Amino acid sequence: HVQLVESGGGTAQTGGSLRLSCVASGDTIGRYCMGWFRQIPDKEREGVAGIESDGSTSYADSVKGRFTISRDNAKNTLYLQMNSLQPEDTGMYYCAADRRCRHSLRPLDFAVWGQGTQVTVS
Repeated sequence: HVQLVESGGGTAQTGGSLRLSCVASGDTIGRYCMGWFRQIPDKEREGVAGIESDGSTSYADSVKGRFTISRDNAKNTLYLQMNSLQPEDTGMYYCAADRRCRHSLRPLDFAVWGQGTQVTVS
């Protein structure tokens, strides 16, 4: 059973960049479809970007052209490069994984979750 640990969050200025990492253990991420999600208090968790086992990607409209999801199967790590950050990108960011690939950014379609890393844009 895969376990996920995020890192790379912090504080950035508007227009700045951050790179999030999600290191997996217990299994190889090549078996999984994976995604990045974010949540702010009192709001539902929302999908930000997803990557399938074949490398195909999908993005929320709000981040297209600014965020890039990628995976390094050799390092068992998922990444989210975030550029041109805006205050509305502030939130807790989670990586997630699931063996059943549904080409989805719905949180309900992902079974395994990390603990999250906070991103604040001011």
